[in-house]
Amino acid sequence: MTSGEICLLNDSFPPLIDGVVNVVVNYARYLPENGYPVSVVTPECPGSDDSPYPYDVIRYPSLDLRKSLGYTAGNPFSIPSQNSIVKRDIALLHSHCPIMSNILARQIRQRMNLPLVLTYHTKFDLDIANAVRSRLVQESAIHALVESVSSCDELWVVSNGAGENIRSLGYEGDWVVMENGVDLPRGRAADETVETVTADWDLPRDVPVFLFVGRLMWYKGIRLILEALAALSSQDLDYRMVFVGDGMDASGIKAYAKELKITPKCLFVGPVRDREILRCWYTRADLMVFPSTFDTNGLVVREAAACGLPSVLVRGSCAAEGVKGGVNALLVEEDVASLAVCLTRFLERRDELRRIGENACSELYISWENAVKKASERYGVVIDNFLSGKYPRRHDLTDSVFMLQASTLDTAQKIHDHLRLRRRH
Repeated sequence: MTSGEICLLNDSFPPLIDGVVNVVVNYARYLPENGYPVSVVTPECPGSDDSPYPYDVIRYPSLDLRKSLGYTAGNPFSIPSQNSIVKRDIALLHSHCPIMSNILARQIRQRMNLPLVLTYHTKFDLDIANAVRSRLVQESAIHALVESVSSCDELWVVSNGAGENIRSLGYEGDWVVMENGVDLPRGRAADETVETVTADWDLPRDVPVFLFVGRLMWYKGIRLILEALAALSSQDLDYRMVFVGDGMDASGIKAYAKELKITPKCLFVGPVRDREILRCWYTRADLMVFPSTFDTNGLVVREAAACGLPSVLVRGSCAAEGVKGGVNALLVEEDVASLAVCLTRFLERRDELRRIGENACSELYISWENAVKKASERYGVVIDNFLSGKYPRRHDLTDSVFMLQASTLDTAQKIHDHLRLRRRH
């Protein structure tokens, strides 16, 4: 194993919460157990406290765009930040976002001559379409996205569906599937703990409980959920639908639930940061409803499986990759009627749901220990390939600009160091 640390770069980190943040936190947690020291590079975020982490978290300047976009926007061209990073003993750069984080990673690569791995987590073309209305700007942004992904020495994807997504946008290279793990222990939470956590909510014991966990965004399939629930209510069927999470579309989602007259049966819990409390919600529910075709992996599906909770997924979606319908998950078409029929069918078959949930626990669960162990083994391959010259050197225009900037920064640093030494003498 090559000496040096793995430098993880992502556009967000706690106190911000999302699936990719969860990935970075767990990579940083378990990499040292596999022989790699670690550092995390991420934008500054108001309210952050990195002191509890047993590794260095390097923050670089950012704009606070949480009210409009939910995130902070980092400045990857910060010279002081780059200078602090290049002084470290780094063996490999691992970017978890193809935008700002990868721009910074590419500049560090040019200055330090390091291998660069990128994990593609999200269907960024959908994010771009939601954020930008101009077709021309969308096309330019997607071109830049593909160029950024193609610039890396190795591309990792969280599912084959994620790889197919970036290929559909113009990416021509290969990829390695590197599945994410789950940081919840296998098994259900204790009954008394579940009762304490959920006691203040209207959850009658004889009424089925459906659960959604994730950002409250329309593209997560939430409109489909609400309209399927309205179909159940029109048949006077009783249920409770628990939404755990928050997001930019939360107010619109709540308003639509009110419009459909299902608000009394929909419980909006808000974001849950405590993993044991989240585990209690997975344990209390009868079925995880996750009809998202946006997610490339569906980490929450495996979290649910850890607690013996089955999920209903859209057939052919990335979240449904590798599952068996009727065995360890339920599969539906991406339409209201199909989801409503599925939910109706299992309102009175909670014993069957428990059986499917037990199969999900034994067949779909992947621990973060095992996931990061596999990644660590691949790091060794990437480093060896890089040192032996198996990866082509990058000479496209963007990297040439980065190389020029890197050279300028290095020259400026040498001049600064020289002048400082002269002042001392």
